[in-house]
Amino acid sequence: MTATATLHRSEECLLRPGNTNCGGCGMSVGLTMLGRALADAGDSCTLVIPACCGIVTAGAFPTTSYAVPTIATTFASSAAVASGVASIRDLNDEPGQVICWAGDGGTYDIGLATLSAAAERNENIIYICYDNEIYGNTGGQRSSATPAGARTSTTPSGKTENKNDVMSIMAAHQIPYAATLSIAHPKDFAQKKATALSTRGMRFLLLHSPCPTGWKSEPADSVDLVRIAVASGLFPLYEVYDGANDRINVESDGTDPAEYFNRQRRFDHDEIDLRMTRRACADRVQRLRALAEQHPLDA
Repeated sequence: MTATATLHRSEECLLRPGNTNCGGCGMSVGLTMLGRALADAGDSCTLVIPACCGIVTAGAFPTTSYAVPTIATTFASSAAVASGVASIRDLNDEPGQVICWAGDGGTYDIGLATLSAAAERNENIIYICYDNEIYGNTGGQRSSATPAGARTSTTPSGKTENKNDVMSIMAAHQIPYAATLSIAHPKDFAQKKATALSTRGMRFLLLHSPCPTGWKSEPADSVDLVRIAVASGLFPLYEVYDGANDRINVESDGTDPAEYFNRQRRFDHDEIDLRMTRRACADRVQRLRALAEQHPLDA
């Protein structure tokens, strides 16, 4: 039998007090919102977490800050382990979800092979990447999710490569559901989580997760920063069904992305080409609109 636990509305916190997360951590907010979605659905889950900030959150054995059964895996194997847990659960006709909770290092980089394999097999799991754009648990190194220009412990002069588009990679697998999330848009988060919970097969959710430590930003600015990212088109909110049917959930309002960079000390503001960034944001939004028109959800 695999272990699951149901969260009730009166005890909605998936992440309990006493965890070790930093102030302003977007992952903490994301876990709280995930717990509420599970409680609202009356659903249960088992968490599978690789060697990222998410597993340090639990604290030291034998105590844990997680309110549900949690399996710690190696960096590369979370999707593979979750696939095995889900298969056993399905064989035993057990209720509940198997949810991977992984950072960008364990998703974009080290765990991409097992994630791709799970998606190709259409495993019945929910994979959530909390994307803080850095290896936050191992010293602040750059990842494939780190945006160009960001200074990290391994790119002290600023990263020269652009951020990888993992959403397009996952959509290319034609999985049943993929979507982007933001802690600045809780209603959109709840709706997409409800969709993921009611869908069978591989589901991929990408959460923009501010990291004050890695971003060198003020903890109180975390929600505002990811709100600006959505409004400017730096991180659009959209969903893709079956790899083809697209829908934009929150339209960019043309907000200037300059403030996003100005409020983070990881960027050398003299090195950021704002004109090129504004053009890239506009192009990104236009591409998503074109895809949504070409492959509308209701078609």
